Amino acid sequence: MSSSVFIKNIARLLQVEQNPPFEMARRGTEMKQLPSIDHAFLLIENGNIADFGSMEQYPTVPSYYTVIDAKGGYVLPTWCDSHTHIVFAATREEEFVYKIQGMSYEDIAAKGGGILNSARKLQAMSEDELFEQALHRLRRLIALGTGAIEIKSGYGLSTDAELKMLRVIRRLKAAVPIPVKATFLGAHAFPQAYRHNRNGYIRLIIEEMLPQIAAEQLADYCDVFCDKGFFTPEESNEILQAARRYGLKAKVHANELGITGGVQVAVENAAISADHLECMDEAAIAALANSDTFATLLPACAFFLGLSYAPARQLMEANVPIAIASDFNPGTSPTGNMNFVVSLACIKMKMLPEEAINAATLNGAAAMELQHECGTIARGKRGNVIITKPIPALAYLPYNFGDTSIARVLINGSEWLG
Repeated sequence: MSSSVFIKNIARLLQVEQNPPFEMARRGTEMKQLPSIDHAFLLIENGNIADFGSMEQYPTVPSYYTVIDAKGGYVLPTWCDSHTHIVFAATREEEFVYKIQGMSYEDIAAKGGGILNSARKLQAMSEDELFEQALHRLRRLIALGTGAIEIKSGYGLSTDAELKMLRVIRRLKAAVPIPVKATFLGAHAFPQAYRHNRNGYIRLIIEEMLPQIAAEQLADYCDVFCDKGFFTPEESNEILQAARRYGLKAKVHANELGITGGVQVAVENAAISADHLECMDEAAIAALANSDTFATLLPACAFFLGLSYAPARQLMEANVPIAIASDFNPGTSPTGNMNFVVSLACIKMKMLPEEAINAATLNGAAAMELQHECGTIARGKRGNVIITKPIPALAYLPYNFGDTSIARVLINGSEWLG
């Protein structure tokens, strides 16, 4: 298919931005706004959105354009998934059974499961094999409508293995036609060898990993798991401040397992986002409300682990910008299907369909600093769009959680065939 495409007979074109400057994000009551055009067309030229409008303004297009008849389907920007761990060596279905039997996340970790289980398997796998597995996953996610993604390291937990993961992510960036952001998450857990020498592992991150990552320009961000049983606020601050000296902006896994100050660490370090937030109190919400840090909520993780869901409504009422992401990983959220994540946001976090779509498109892009490139239908942005089957209403997208409403996915104006 040509990257110059004319899409006609769109029942509803969602998430349109008419004129620059582009919106940075939506928050509070703005989350209910989802600008749209009924009975619309969309024109993509050389991979970028060139024009759109009502079919009453039907343009004349050159004969070499590919014409797609949406046949009354909706068109919206592809999902922007700002939190994933798709580079891993093996699935962890045995831990799934442990969860069914009543074991907690902490109990499984104590048995040698969890992050350390993934680290052992990843350390033993070659870079090429890791790359091939991750590429297969990523191509499948694009077919499900993901058009921009962030991928974390964190299953290496040694200098060689963390660098291996980040090199795999760099290869993924070159292998797929969507934006890919890389995040260094060496502070994901303490390796077994450093269980009684926490400072030793922190020194390894700061003095050995970070200099090599910076020298090879392998990461865009640095993340830490600042939570109960993992890294303390003091340890997290030390790592993030060191990362900033190497030009890496902060992201933080915060308040998944307890109220431990992770949100405040994120805000203090001007983090792009604080992610998870299943355990929140008024102080944590207030800290986010007075900052530019995104709250990235991961409802598929709460669903899979049986945790309480992040308080999306309270966060929106506090005017905090919210993104939603898949948290795709082998242990706590083995799905990257953002269509399901949007449904969960509505069903379990009581977000309106418009709010959930904003969180998964514009705000998801902004949580990766990609809002000038992705996340809305705007002239000059990438022609990354989802064309749905004919559907009765916008709310049908999250309502139809057990099936797919997607008819086609276009990436830079070309149909993605997987």
